[in-house]
Amino acid sequence: MASKRDYYEILGVSKSATADELKKAYRKMAIKFHPDKNPGNKEAEEHFKESAQAYEVLSNSEKRSAYDRFGHDGVRGAGGQGGFNGGGMNMDDIFSQFGDIFGDSNPFESFFGGRGGRGGSRVPSGTNIRIKLKLTLEEICSGVEKKVKYSKKIAAAGTKFTTCNTCKGSGSVTRMTNTFLGQMQTSSTCPTCNGLGRKLENRPAGADSQGLMDEDVTTSIKIPAGVQNGMQLSLSGHGNDSPMGGGSGDLLVLIEEVQHLDFRREGNNLLHDLFISFPIAALGGEVEIPTIDAKVKVKIDPGTQGGKMLRLRNKGVPDINGYGRGDQLVQVNVYTPKKLSNEEKELLRNLEQSDNFIPPTENKEKGFFGRMKDLFQ
Repeated sequence: MASKRDYYEILGVSKSATADELKKAYRKMAIKFHPDKNPGNKEAEEHFKESAQAYEVLSNSEKRSAYDRFGHDGVRGAGGQGGFNGGGMNMDDIFSQFGDIFGDSNPFESFFGGRGGRGGSRVPSGTNIRIKLKLTLEEICSGVEKKVKYSKKIAAAGTKFTTCNTCKGSGSVTRMTNTFLGQMQTSSTCPTCNGLGRKLENRPAGADSQGLMDEDVTTSIKIPAGVQNGMQLSLSGHGNDSPMGGGSGDLLVLIEEVQHLDFRREGNNLLHDLFISFPIAALGGEVEIPTIDAKVKVKIDPGTQGGKMLRLRNKGVPDINGYGRGDQLVQVNVYTPKKLSNEEKELLRNLEQSDNFIPPTENKEKGFFGRMKDLFQ
């Protein structure tokens, strides 16, 4: 399977490109590879779709941020209702963008004669809803199903729409203009229905001007193991209803990871600070430490120095793409008591001059960076 091309490369812009630069680049690609300008050219049509998908991601600040951090995995589609928002654009989705990049009218309608089979009007989809969902580290590591309650726009019962008299349901009006070359036909969005082809006739009590009303709903969301703070999940069709019976929008769920008391997360690895007493550090022994699954015992070697790193393999966070689990890294810290009894002070003073308690003039132990290097080899 061929790997996907970089979205910035597709549009021919740098990663620091502004919104205007993205729009200009997309406009250029759309004109170059438009199917009506390249009839029967499948390669041009694929470039046309490819550039539209790139612009769809990079023109959205949240999707662009996810793409910059995680690449195509951050915005790709996935099976099930909890997939990541990504591609899957059809030709109608692409043509709907032309109002954004060219203004109120689509220049291809006049230059190339319109798109056959699309019709003049296009029933709008419902808008997306964005919510935040807090997850504990335990929930992230195991995967979890959560019920969320939120408010959405639903089509009110009894809402009735009629065909627009101005455009007769086409969504556009056509004008003939006399020029020195002869008559020229131009098409623009219907000013009466704003291109919808229909208008609201019966408005139920409590409904807004589009025949929609607010309702609280509860939805179950399956969260895959290994999600990261800031990731966004998309539930297709769980957003606001369309005002005219079109497809519903999506529910976009932003993941917020709750800070854990025992662990710090670094990618798929978990970091834990272990404090041991001086006698344990000197004599060695076993100590009990927490992992995300259960408590385990680890061996402390005699003469363990503060700052030593221990690795517990496969005790970290599962990879969201199924590539195993990270590790738990344990940094050993030797605890120094702040208060001592007279007897304890006397014992330590007796040991102070012992050869074994005098630090070497040349530090033969590896420093922090040396220990980290050994740990990841």
